[in-house]
Amino acid sequence: MYQERTATRPIGSAIETNKVLRNTYALLSMTLIFSAAMAAISVVSQVSYGIGLIATIAGIVMLWFVLPRTANSATGIPVIFAITGLLGFGLGPIVGYYLAANPTIVMTALGGTAVIFLGLSAYALTTRKDFSFLAGFLFVGFFVVLAAALANIFLEIPALFLAVNAAIVLIMSGFILFQTSSIIHGGETNYIMATAGIFLSLLNMFQALLHLLGAFGNE
Repeated sequence: MYQERTATRPIGSAIETNKVLRNTYALLSMTLIFSAAMAAISVVSQVSYGIGLIATIAGIVMLWFVLPRTANSATGIPVIFAITGLLGFGLGPIVGYYLAANPTIVMTALGGTAVIFLGLSAYALTTRKDFSFLAGFLFVGFFVVLAAALANIFLEIPALFLAVNAAIVLIMSGFILFQTSSIIHGGETNYIMATAGIFLSLLNMFQALLHLLGAFGNE
C-alpha cells in the first residue's frame, strides 16, 4: 500500500501541473485578445497620453492590491480581464503613434514578441529545466533598469534609452523562463496569477521592442 501511494503522488502532481499550464495558456490567450481589442479601441478613439497613463496606473493598482485578494476565487477572472483591458487601453496612444509613423514597426514588434515567447516557452517545457536560480538576478536587474529609465526621463540620453529597452527585452525573456519553470515545478499553482505574470512580461517586451524598432527606424 505504501508503494502504491508513493508511485501515484508524482502522477497526481504532474496532472495538476498540466492543468495549471493549460488553464494559464488558455486564460493568457483570452486576455491577450481582450487587451488587443482594448488597445484598438484606444487607438481608434485617439485617446491622449494622459488618459492612457491613468488607465495604466489603474491597471497596476488593481494588479497590486485587488488581484492577490481575488485570485483564489471566481472573482479573479473578471479582475484579470479588467487589469489586462486597462493596460491594453493604456498602451493605445503609444501603438497609435507608431502606427501613424510606420505600421511595419508595430507588426514587427508583435511578431518578435510572439516568436520570443513561443521559443522560450517551448524551451522551458521541453527541457523541464528549473530556472528558479534566475529570480534574484531578474528582480535586481528589473529595479536597476527601472531606476535608469526614471533617470533618463530627465537626462534624455538616446544611448541610455536604447540600453534600457534592450535590457527590458532580456529581463522579460528571463521572467518568461522563470514563470514557466515555476508552473512546471509546482512553484506557481494559481493560473490567474501565472497569467498576470506572463502577460506583464509580454506587454513590457512588446513595448520595449516598439521603442527599439522605432529608434532604429528614426521614428
